[in-house]
Amino acid sequence: MAARLLPALRFLIKGSLAGAAVYVAYDQGLLGSGTQGAEALRKAQAALPPAIQEWTSYVGWEVRTAQMNTLPPTPKFDFSPSDFWNKGVQTVMSALSVAPTRACDYTVEGWKYVKDLVK
Repeated sequence: MAARLLPALRFLIKGSLAGAAVYVAYDQGLLGSGTQGAEALRKAQAALPPAIQEWTSYVGWEVRTAQMNTLPPTPKFDFSPSDFWNKGVQTVMSALSVAPTRACDYTVEGWKYVKDLVK
């Protein structure tokens, strides 16, 4: 009985954790538009140093404020992720638009090949 219950319990726990992660991402605006994602990044950058300070004081480590300022800065992007996203969407859509024509061409070539083999 316990052997059957354990996999089901593990599945429920993993599913709950995955569902919670998706909910938190949606709630914080990470699954929304690019502006919502940028706003979520700004909130995270503002909340991170105080959270690290609180965590280290809870654990018992002493971190001076000067050390907090020596954390590496977040990377700066010289490109727009939305431009690359749009380029990817355009590439996929163009591939899907020519897919029926290419499938027809490949079918004709395949039939020719099979006919040549049969002769």
